[in-house]
Amino acid sequence: MSEVLLKAEGVGKRFGGFVALHQVDIELRAGERLGLIGPNGSGKSTFVNCISGDFAAHDGKVTLGGAVLDGLKPHRRARLGLARTFQLPQPFGSLSVLENVRVPVLFAGQAPSATARALECLEQVELAGKADCLPKELTQVELRRLELARAIALNPKLLIADEAMAGLSNAEVDQIIALLFRLNAAGTAIIMIEHIMRAVTAFAERLVVFVAGRKIADGPPRAVLALRDVEDAYLGRQ
Repeated sequence: MSEVLLKAEGVGKRFGGFVALHQVDIELRAGERLGLIGPNGSGKSTFVNCISGDFAAHDGKVTLGGAVLDGLKPHRRARLGLARTFQLPQPFGSLSVLENVRVPVLFAGQAPSATARALECLEQVELAGKADCLPKELTQVELRRLELARAIALNPKLLIADEAMAGLSNAEVDQIIALLFRLNAAGTAIIMIEHIMRAVTAFAERLVVFVAGRKIADGPPRAVLALRDVEDAYLGRQ
């Protein structure tokens, strides 16, 4: 069994008097594919924001590869091997597709071969042919691919894909799933946050379910989805 890569212990987050996360414990092993699901407002994105450093958790401890992340800014966490995508792609509008990927490559300290590495990342997401385009010239699925290329340019140990397939057609969803499988096969652990259930069940080897800021289930997808609490809270069984 592979070593534990990410460990979140008792993570809690509050917004005023509202408890967004309550004592969340999650472990992720190197190279693992984890699906994180739950209804809107269940705390999924809040948890990811606490892991990535966009939010400061009020309680708990998070480590990546044994390194304590608590108190570190997002860029420091990225240098330790954590990358994420966002629900809405956020490219630099005035930079070309290639230049958009060169930015994280340079951040990762690969200046001598920045252009070559950026092109390699674009090839991985099948976007090399659009290297000289501006982001506004890309389709929705191409923008998702660019977002992924910018993330993998950091050579992450862990990639968090936050609703990377939102708004895409079935065929486009399949394209992104195939891309994530390729990245995982190359050794990157992936946490997929997604509302498209067929995508999550096709990709994840393990599911974690959040409801009202709490983790209510953690295990193999088929077993987790068969739980009464999960069906009642997330899948809407009457």
